[in-house]
Amino acid sequence: MAVARHRRPPELENLSLEEIMNTHIGRFSDKTPDWEAFEDARIDGYRRAQHRFIGAGGSGKHSDPSVIPARGFTLSVMLVPPGQGNAAHTHEVEEVFFVLRGYLTVFVDDEGGKRVSRVLGPWDCISCPPGVIHGYQNEGKDPVYFQVMLGRARPETMGYSDEKLFQKRDAHLKE
Repeated sequence: MAVARHRRPPELENLSLEEIMNTHIGRFSDKTPDWEAFEDARIDGYRRAQHRFIGAGGSGKHSDPSVIPARGFTLSVMLVPPGQGNAAHTHEVEEVFFVLRGYLTVFVDDEGGKRVSRVLGPWDCISCPPGVIHGYQNEGKDPVYFQVMLGRARPETMGYSDEKLFQKRDAHLKE
């Protein structure tokens, strides 16, 4: 007989195993790419689609019923077409990029304007610490797919380095 050595969270205590499986599996085939998940995704050069698996990620959107409830982190898969990326930004928590397919140029910046970039390929990752300005760009000819994890179930919306983007960082959530 199996013995659970840790308690289930209160919201799962009375659920059947079938109910747990039904609410805790995320299938890519059930995902709809969200091309407006972030305010900067409306700008050419920053276009990308988010496929949410666990939690809402940095987008702040929570309406997708296929998303697994988050406890301590979020997980999404991003699709970045050639020539696209995201705007330099920070988070209050750690953010991890894990490349699944393609080659992604990742960067970290300092407030003095210095940038350091590296190219990540399949099965490579970068961990971006809280408060470190970072981002990515697909400089290749093929789409890039990569996982994004944020270290909190409901992280704040990203803190864009660009002042105009920062001022309207939540505008896409109000529409």
